[in-house]
Amino acid sequence: MNNYGSNNPHHPDHQPSWHEQCQRYKDFHVEIQTTDGHSYDGILADYDQNQLALLVPEDVEEGDYRQYGGYRRRYRRYRPRYFPLGALAALALYPYFFPPYPYPYYPY
Repeated sequence: MNNYGSNNPHHPDHQPSWHEQCQRYKDFHVEIQTTDGHSYDGILADYDQNQLALLVPEDVEEGDYRQYGGYRRRYRRYRPRYFPLGALAALALYPYFFPPYPYPYYPY
């Protein structure tokens, strides 16, 4: 029997614990999936042995205070939500997609 996969972090026998994954992804934008099938995205703010705290964004629109039209401002607010580690099915970095081409050059 060989030991080639013992030092490889991508080997199927080496599965990091939730604590190791939370330590690696702390303060990053992550996506989690729970055992009941729901998925949430947010910033992994804190974790301990039993739960993790995820800052989940929500859209907030200001009230209509302008008299002469225009667009209402929108901003995001982050609220902490707590999830027990026993209810997690997956934890991964949130995928950001970059354009496949660079921005065009504008000669001025």
